[in-house]
Amino acid sequence: MKITEFMKSKKGASGIGTLIVFIAMVLVAAVAASVLINTSGYLQQKAATTGKESTEQVASGLQVISVLGKPSGSAIDRVAVLVSPNAGSGAIDLSQATFSITDGTNSYIQKYDSTAYASAAGADLFADAVYWTGLATTSTEFGIAVVQDNDGSVKAASPVLNKGDIVAITIVDGTTLDLSPRTEVSGKIQPEFGAPGVIAFTTPATYIDTNVIELQ
Repeated sequence: MKITEFMKSKKGASGIGTLIVFIAMVLVAAVAASVLINTSGYLQQKAATTGKESTEQVASGLQVISVLGKPSGSAIDRVAVLVSPNAGSGAIDLSQATFSITDGTNSYIQKYDSTAYASAAGADLFADAVYWTGLATTSTEFGIAVVQDNDGSVKAASPVLNKGDIVAITIVDGTTLDLSPRTEVSGKIQPEFGAPGVIAFTTPATYIDTNVIELQ
């Protein structure tokens, strides 16, 4: 009888040990599952954010609509580059953009001058003087003339381009660039992120009076 009782108690002790091990395994599995769920959630959010940023980086950028020039004597001394955002582009802050231009001999990199800002909405691209007044006058700065801005996002202090906006990037040549006839000119407007707007043209063989001409 005593032996039977002893065997029964031994089986009970073995069962308790197995139960403890089982509970420990369940707890470890629960902790591991919690870690995996949290990690997968974080990675999913990170992947979504990275994908969105990558899409904006690829889709964003500037497109050049046209390039206008205003001759003075035997050379062009003022240039306006009309730009707008690419289709699907995010907002672009032009105060953080750079404009590089070269005539094959001289090269300049320019930043935005907030004092060289004008609103030219509804103006004649080839005749109205608003494009050609109040512009930046140094080789290190460019101005902005607003052509189309329905939501008012392109301000002097923070010129932000978004869908549907069109502005003219304006520079005054003076004696910095050689824009005499038959000169090959190239450059780009590089936003803070996204694809740049590229310019490439050859100035005409001759200039007639001071009429504004389309270069690209």
